[in-house]
Amino acid sequence: MTRRLTLFVVAVFTFLSAFSQAPRKPGSSEIYEDIKKLNFLGSVLYLAAHPDDENTRLISYFANNVHARTAYLSITRGDGGQNLIGPEIRELLGVIRTNELLKARQTDGGEQFFTRANDFGYSKHPDETLRLWNKEEVLKDVVKVIREFQPDLIINRFDAESAGRTHGHHTSSAILSLEAFDLAADTNYESYGLNAWKTQRVFFNTHWWFYGSREKFEEVDKSEMIAFDTGVYYPTLGLSNSEISSLSRSMHKSQGFGSTGTRGEEMEYIELLKGQIPVDRQNVFEGVDTSWSRVKGGEEIKVLLQKVQNEYDFSDPSKSIPDLIKAYEMIGSLEDSHWKTQKLPQIKDLIAACSGLYLEAVASQEYATKNQIVNLELEAVNRSSQPMILRSVTLLPQDNKVDLKIDLKNNMSYERQIEISIGDNAELTSPYWLEERGGLGMYEVKDTINIGRPLAFRSHQVVFQLEIEGVAIDYTRPVVFKYNDPVKGEVYQPFEILPDLVSGIASKVIIFSDGAAKEIPVLLKSFRDDVKGTVELEAPEGWEVSPQKKEFKIEKKGEDLTLNFTVRPSSEQSQGFIKPVISVNGKKFTKSLVEINYDHIPKQSVLLPSESKVVRLNILKKGQLIGYVKGAGDEVPKYLKQIGYSITEISPEQISERSLDKFDAVIMGIRAYNTVPELEAKQKHILDYVKNGGNLIVQYNTSHNLVVKENLAPYSLTLSRDRITDETAEVTFLNKGHEVLNYPNTIKKEDFDGWVQERGLYFPNQWSEEFTPVLSFKENGDDAMNGSLLVAKYGKGHYIYTGLSFFRELPAGVPGAYKLFANMISVGKNDLEQEIKE
Repeated sequence: MTRRLTLFVVAVFTFLSAFSQAPRKPGSSEIYEDIKKLNFLGSVLYLAAHPDDENTRLISYFANNVHARTAYLSITRGDGGQNLIGPEIRELLGVIRTNELLKARQTDGGEQFFTRANDFGYSKHPDETLRLWNKEEVLKDVVKVIREFQPDLIINRFDAESAGRTHGHHTSSAILSLEAFDLAADTNYESYGLNAWKTQRVFFNTHWWFYGSREKFEEVDKSEMIAFDTGVYYPTLGLSNSEISSLSRSMHKSQGFGSTGTRGEEMEYIELLKGQIPVDRQNVFEGVDTSWSRVKGGEEIKVLLQKVQNEYDFSDPSKSIPDLIKAYEMIGSLEDSHWKTQKLPQIKDLIAACSGLYLEAVASQEYATKNQIVNLELEAVNRSSQPMILRSVTLLPQDNKVDLKIDLKNNMSYERQIEISIGDNAELTSPYWLEERGGLGMYEVKDTINIGRPLAFRSHQVVFQLEIEGVAIDYTRPVVFKYNDPVKGEVYQPFEILPDLVSGIASKVIIFSDGAAKEIPVLLKSFRDDVKGTVELEAPEGWEVSPQKKEFKIEKKGEDLTLNFTVRPSSEQSQGFIKPVISVNGKKFTKSLVEINYDHIPKQSVLLPSESKVVRLNILKKGQLIGYVKGAGDEVPKYLKQIGYSITEISPEQISERSLDKFDAVIMGIRAYNTVPELEAKQKHILDYVKNGGNLIVQYNTSHNLVVKENLAPYSLTLSRDRITDETAEVTFLNKGHEVLNYPNTIKKEDFDGWVQERGLYFPNQWSEEFTPVLSFKENGDDAMNGSLLVAKYGKGHYIYTGLSFFRELPAGVPGAYKLFANMISVGKNDLEQEIKE
């Protein structure tokens, strides 16, 4: 193994302890399970396309029942999905889902990896997926993970032969896995300078729903399959494997995947794709020695650690420490660099757990900038009768060592304040895959050692060197920040390295619906004391900014300052970006800071280019007062305000007979009928609003888990999974004279240029004759889909159902999307005196 790989593996283990921030405090039963894992030298890599694709039952089964080193390789970070807990989409959603996967793995005992592939949205075919992902580069990433992780088994979630029958990302993940299985073992294939690795077998984790029904699956030839009962019960943990799996699954909160635990038998099947089927179907590792005999010099370790396991005292785990120390020295002397780097961190953690050893380095502030000094509070507690000495602490990355030689007596806390220097070359703490501007299908990563990692390695660490049984052992702990919340209690956060200054504009899209100038507030935030400089606001050609430059001064770190610039748009319709540029003593700062803070994941600080899209748009509208029932992760109201509408957000409790009559239109937010159960009781009043002359616009919902099942619309309407994933798919106007295409704005085919990610999703595929389909889309030689925009007259009003992705297009500043939405709101208000001629 190269030094680069050794550092990678060590960094992964260091990272896993750093991610959770709060230190792990295993109980006696958990320690015993960790001893079993120390005694197992086998590994399994599960592979699929997205966060939530992984089978947590199988991951938990291999990690906690088989005790194998188990990991999930998710090809993407789930950037293209929807968000049920907040407004973040695209790259910010990818940050959330990355951290949700890490929490899931902490729960089920697995590890987590990724590639550089960007989840660009739903794809109907792997040909499109692999073209946009840059197949050869993603394949290189998959091989990198395989060669570093060195799995004995690979298990795919999806079928490589399913092209056209499922999400193109799903099929592509299986295709990549099968090719990488061969390439990883090919000494002629180059992947980041890593040595070849031969995985024994690759499987497909099949299930009855791949066959359509349980009955059909019963008839399938299972001669190439292996079955597991993953519903096993763990007495030492007090949980079934299925219960652990559900806890893990429930970490996918942004997708609403909360899961109830089950008990009893739960069968899983894996089907052999490459390699030899085991003769002993109870031993999926057949042919692989998963004991310490696997490595040269491992026999003595095997005997000693089996003794530790057999003689383990649940009432006093510290009795195992002397033998664990001996085993630690033996492992450190092994020639096999892979298993040495895997098992040394495990046995060190076991020694610490058996002694109740608590080591922590807490910063006095939650963030710092380059060239700052930060106070740290160090704490070391030995909560056992095992003698040990704290010999020194070393501050990384500067490698500053402080000799101590402190006798850590049983349950006597040692605390010390110390200073750590943040150097001029310190790396800013932001998701590494967002540091460079990537493309539609791939992220750019400048430091290839990060490829595969969930998050970048945190460079500011403290190494506690202890002496136990005469042996020196180093424990590395990340610098963290923590505080006491009156409600939550002790709260841990990552310690962040941030720029001196960041800037931002409140809205990421600013619409100029006429030639009038707008005052644009630019927010500055300083993370240092006493900072002064200038700010310029760059604008597209043909746009005017006044003044061109402003001076500023901020006295205290953490303070905000708002500077107002006047921006006048171009005379003709155009679009571009405005970008604040801060100058201080010759240095320029061009980043904005987005903080993501949810209780179930660590707080995230994301640095992105500071910019906002500006659009000069000639748009007309009828109607002013809009009622809006928010759905899931819904920011559409914010962008409708940009074109002058007055938006009143309506809670379901406010809806009653005639309460909606004052609105020119009522809009149901995305997936409102999936996520707002109170609407079931209010739907009669909503439809009565239409009947009495109102204009109701319903944005997309999924057919699964509708809260209103019988009367979603006043007439028959059936939702489907039909979607147009190609944002450039050809559009046809089915009814060129329809009001929604002509008033008050004329909609042309050019208005569908520049759409992002998709045209729309979950279109109705059946509707009654009262509905008029307005648009038709066609892609990839498929049949045309006509259900993206349906309009029906009902009583005196209008009911409009649309699966078009306005929730993506409006935040992206797509001019045509704004014009079409304005026309939908204007339906019935245009005082048409004659039919529009085709």
